[in-house]
Parts: sequence; structure tokens; C-alpha cells
Amino acid sequence: MSVLYARRRWAVLTVLVLALALVPFSPLAARPAYAAPAVPGDPLTGSGAVTRSVLTAGDLTSGAATGTVSNDAFSLPAAAAAPTHTFEGTLTLNGVATAGGFRTVKDTYHYAATAALKHLPPVSIDLVQNGSHVIPAVRGLRITGSAYWNLIVEGGRAWNENGDGGRTRVSLPFALVERNANCVHNGLLTFLFDDSKISRVRYQITHETCEYFQFDMWGQVRATYSRHTVTGDTNLKNAYAAEVAHRMPTKSISALSTDYPRAGIDTSAFGSGITASALSTYGVSYGGVNYVGACQTRQGAYPYCNQMVLPSYSLAKTMFAGIVLMRLTQVYGSSVPSQLIRDWVSEADTSAWSGVTFQDTANMATGNYSSSAFESDESGSGMTAFFDAEAYGPKMTAALAFPHSAAPGTQWVYHSSDTFVLARAMQNYLVSKAGAGSDIYRWIRDQVLVPLHLSPDVLTTERTDNSATGQPFGGYGLFYTQDDIAKVSRFLNADGGKIGGVQMLDPTMLADAMQQNPANRGITTTANSAGKTYQYQDGLWARQFTSADNPVFTSPVYVPFMSGFGGITAALLPNGATYYYFSDNDEFGWSAAAAQAYKLPATGAGGGTCRAGQLLGNGGFETGTASPWTAGDKVVSDNAREVPHSGNGSPGSTASVPRTPTSSRRR
Repeated sequence: MSVLYARRRWAVLTVLVLALALVPFSPLAARPAYAAPAVPGDPLTGSGAVTRSVLTAGDLTSGAATGTVSNDAFSLPAAAAAPTHTFEGTLTLNGVATAGGFRTVKDTYHYAATAALKHLPPVSIDLVQNGSHVIPAVRGLRITGSAYWNLIVEGGRAWNENGDGGRTRVSLPFALVERNANCVHNGLLTFLFDDSKISRVRYQITHETCEYFQFDMWGQVRATYSRHTVTGDTNLKNAYAAEVAHRMPTKSISALSTDYPRAGIDTSAFGSGITASALSTYGVSYGGVNYVGACQTRQGAYPYCNQMVLPSYSLAKTMFAGIVLMRLTQVYGSSVPSQLIRDWVSEADTSAWSGVTFQDTANMATGNYSSSAFESDESGSGMTAFFDAEAYGPKMTAALAFPHSAAPGTQWVYHSSDTFVLARAMQNYLVSKAGAGSDIYRWIRDQVLVPLHLSPDVLTTERTDNSATGQPFGGYGLFYTQDDIAKVSRFLNADGGKIGGVQMLDPTMLADAMQQNPANRGITTTANSAGKTYQYQDGLWARQFTSADNPVFTSPVYVPFMSGFGGITAALLPNGATYYYFSDNDEFGWSAAAAQAYKLPATGAGGGTCRAGQLLGNGGFETGTASPWTAGDKVVSDNAREVPHSGNGSPGSTASVPRTPTSSRRR
């Protein structure tokens, strides 16, 4: 998505309005006779003997915020004791419209000239507690009604410290989301409470994934705790316990070299090529483990790294539009990709869209464009009008405004607006099959995203009209955690579009998009850097790697990858590994990391993974009972009498690879 979408006229917007309703006071109802299952990580067993000099009980009772502090002050300490009080009810922050401080880090379009934008919107959050885990009743994107900010609140922790006078301390991660845009600003808040009182609430924002607007925000405000039974509280606790239990196992990125010592992996390559201060997080999903890097902010490590909210930007072109098209094809048949846009989008019933199919649109090859130069249209005034439009009508009008310039399927021109048109077409197609009231995002949520056990963050999407019922943007507007990225990548890559052994995506379309069919590499793009060309198919880019890039690529290999505005990449390597990173300094350097991840032994589809002390991941190699075993270009001998050997790989296998030269406007 082009950075120019951010050029909206903030001056015409009115003061902040928040539509989050306060729940009136009511006494806590009688508790059920049974309890929700414990969340993994409980119970806390610390003594409560915490030495604290920042955000002490005195600070939270009567102090004031004069700036941001180390994130350690918001994190669960090693000596934390089990909470003696249970929070259930509504937390309301008072006076936020004028409270607190703001420091600009980067402001390309002078957003901070609008005073109201430099403060939190009024916030009212229903919370329940299960052991030491504090759970928001509303998960995912909250449409607040604010002129500037929507909100995401994550699960936090509650614990006791000896210095807090018998009160329980709470810490919650949250994120501000720019209205009608995909920028995310991650923050933290904390407070003390008991059965009758609540301290002031300290909050701060010291991190973002947003190329054009970066800032620190902080404050300390009075708060109200309205105690009452939250509707569905037991279900909320059960759901959160299941959510945490289903997260993919994580290890530090450094563990790759110890888990797979024979691969000769240089883990310093992961996260390289990106300015450290711009890097939100990174990781390698492989073998059922998410090997993760840190989540750094301007005040140290983010204490809820596994819940840091990450924007999709154009990763949504794969993780929403591409997956939906493949799922529709799997469910309703092979005719789906050849459906005509004009038959399913009434506004597109024009000569310009005659003959344009769902597949053409997913491939950015509608033939409707002003300029075929790389990202000329995406960065132009027509696309600015598309991104700025919030209501469905003007947004669709802008999306369809490009002139007809080539036959469908013949010329690649990148348009985020085309994915919006495709999303609308698939929405109307679904209604014809599943009935009125069907919603394309809720459909794919229930069909694929929920069975993958993704977080609630990805179960909502941004839509037109700043509404929970508008048309999904399609090509941007989703939100992920590290765990979500690892799971979706594994689903597309190592799992071949299967969940529990059941094929969920059309296997032919997925194989083509994943570059597993040499006869169909997709459409050649106009992206070309240092002699490298790129392919595009169903929302997935692809780049060929050879031994000229790194000796580890002993034969040419096509690597499909997802790419998002500002510096976001998820590279799906053919050995089943995925390398991903999120950043916001227009940097797309991932070649060195891809080469290191490619050293891992192949996994998925009949393969296996080798850990330390194990020579082969597929136990049927000697017997021939496991498939597929065929002689490839790396086989020294196909003599059946040979026994497996360990080794260190070929000389030079850890040679560095030049940074992938790509446009800073890559989506």
C-alpha cells in the first residue's frame, strides 16, 4: 500500500468521540460452582519480594507522569506473587483528552499539528480475570468512533508485590490503530486495585510499526473501577486459556543453531539488513516451533512480545484475498477463478472490466491502469483518493477509475485498489452460494482462521465506513501477532493448505502460487533490481535464488514471499521454513536471512526435521517405506548400500548474501 494513502486532511476532522459504552455499576453476581481451566503459566509462585524504584505504589497513588520509563516497570517480575484480588468489571480512564505528554519521533505529514490526536481517546474496557491473567471482554479491533484512533487491547497479567500495601497490580498491553489505515502504535498501562479502590493508571506508547508517523505518548490519569459481572465471563476465561494453550511453542532465534548444529546456521543474519530501531520483531517458523527475535521499543524490550500487535499492510493480499480465492475454489469448484468481476460487482459493469476475471485481479493484471511503470499508479493521486476514501461508494469509485490500457492477464500493474474490487466480487459471489447475510471475512475466519487457532487480533479486519459491517479492505487492514504469522506461514508452506490433514485450499492454485509448478511461475512484474525480476501470483511475490546469491542454493530456487508497506516480509522457503520480519524504515533486506533458513533440512509433505544428534528426519529412508524419496541434484550416490552420514556441508556455506535489492515501495 502506498505511503500516500496517509495524506488525509486531518484538519477537517472533529474532536474525538468514543462510542465505548460504560457499563453501569452492579454488584458481583454469585459465581458459578465451577471454575475456568487455568491459563498456562499459572499459578504464580513468587514471594512478592520485588525491589521496585519505578512505578511504585506511591507513584501510582499520587504521582504524575513526566515522560516514558523503562518497559520493565510494566512487566511481570520474577518474584511476583499470586494475586489476592480479582478484577471483574469496567475500567474507565478519566480525563485522557487533555492529559499526558507527547514527543514526535517522525511525522512526515504533520499529523501532530492536530492537538486532539496527541492524546488517548476516552477508554472504557470490560475485563475479567482468570488466575493471574487479565482478559479484555472485547478482543481484536475496537471501532471506537474516535475521529483518529481505533483500539486493540490484549490480555495482561495481575500479581502481588509486597510493597503495594495488599493491593493487586495489573499490567495490560494495548495498541492504537489509525482510523481508516493500518498503522499500529503499541503501548502499556498499569494500575493497582483492591475490592473497593483503584489507583491512577499509568500508560505509555513507545513503539510502532508505521513508516510515516512515529511518537512517544505517556500519561497518568485517575480511573474508575465499576465492579460487575461481565457477560459471558466464564466463556471469556475458557477461550483465553485455550488461546494461550494453542500458541505455537517458541524459542529464541539463537536456538536454531543449537537445535540444528549440522546446518551451520549463522543466526546473526536474521534481522540483519534492517535498521535496529525500526525493527519491530522477526522470527523463523520451522518444524512446529516459532524461533523468535526480541520485540524492541524505545524503552527496551516489550514485555508482551507474543502479543505485540503487528499490521498486515499488503500481507493481507495473500493472507486474506489469496486465501479466500483458493478456499472458494476448493469449496465451489474450479470455475471460481474464471468468474468475471463485472458479473459480481455492479459498479464494474463497464467496458474497462469486460473479460477481467477473479484470477486476473488477484494477479494485478486487470489491464486497467494509467501507467505500467513500477508503482507509478500506486503512488499517484488516483490511489491517494482510494486510500483516503472511508465510505464504500467513493472508495469503489476511486478503485474503478483507472482507464483500460491492455488486455486482461497481459500486463502486471500493482494496485491495492484491485484487491478491494476482488474482495467485493468474492463477497457477492459468496452471498450467491451461501445466502444473504454471508460475509466474506467472517466466512474465511470460520472456515480457516479459527481452525488454525489464530489470535483474536486477526479475526477482525478494517472495513469501509469505519464500521464492523462495512466492506473489508481486502488488500490491507489486518492485524497479527508473531504466533499468527508463524501459523499462517506454516499452513501455506509446510502444511500445503491442510488443517488436520484436510485440504482447505485448492491444491493446484496453492502449488502454483508457492512456485511448485515450473510451468506456471505467475505473471512477471515490472519490479527489477540489479538484474533480478520478480513474479506475482494470487497475492504472492516470488524471487529466484541461485548460487550467485549464496552457495547454499546449489540449484536455482524460487522463493515465494509476502511483502508489506514500510518494511514487512514473510519469505516461504521450499524447505518448509518461513523467515519473517516487521519494520518501518522502508527496508527490504532479507536475502542473507533466507540463505541461512534454507540450510535447515526439508520438512513437510513426507519429510522430516533433524535435531541435534539425529542424522535423518525421515525414518523410512533406509527401508524405503517413507515417501517421497527421489534422487535430486544434491544426491552424491543413489547406491542403496550407502548408509547415512553426518557432515558440515560444503565449504563456504555460511557466506554472506548481498541484501535483496527491492523498491522501498514494495508491498
